[in-house]
Amino acid sequence: MKIILTNEVSGLGAAGDVVDVKDGYARNYLIPRSFAIRWTKGGEKDVEQIRRARRIREIATLEQANEIKAQLENVKVKLATRAGEAGRLFGSVTPADIASAIKEAGGPAVDKRRVAVVSPIKTVGSHQVTVNLHPEVSAKLDVEVVAA
Repeated sequence: MKIILTNEVSGLGAAGDVVDVKDGYARNYLIPRSFAIRWTKGGEKDVEQIRRARRIREIATLEQANEIKAQLENVKVKLATRAGEAGRLFGSVTPADIASAIKEAGGPAVDKRRVAVVSPIKTVGSHQVTVNLHPEVSAKLDVEVVAA
């Protein structure tokens, strides 16, 4: 099935790309979660609009990505969440939580889709996350999770 991606999907492509995938993957995963729309001749017009929006959001140059990386590595991110007595969190810390904590700590605005958490953060303490700024540049960031 031919689809148009509306969001970046790892291993598949970026927003605005037209890709062929198996029917079940498109019908059961990509389309219901609004990661993609079906390709049609009319939908082809939407591709340029999606690509234009992606270019606005995207970090354009390698120099700009390196500047943001330097800013991120100087920011101390502290995130207060509800936790039990043993240090286990009620739920987990999401990439959206981390992105908002970076902004509150005085760092640059980061899209939550750029924040990569290797394993779910479910305990109090210091955790390392990666922020993918550019295909060639990623920043490692320490997030301190404390009980609220």
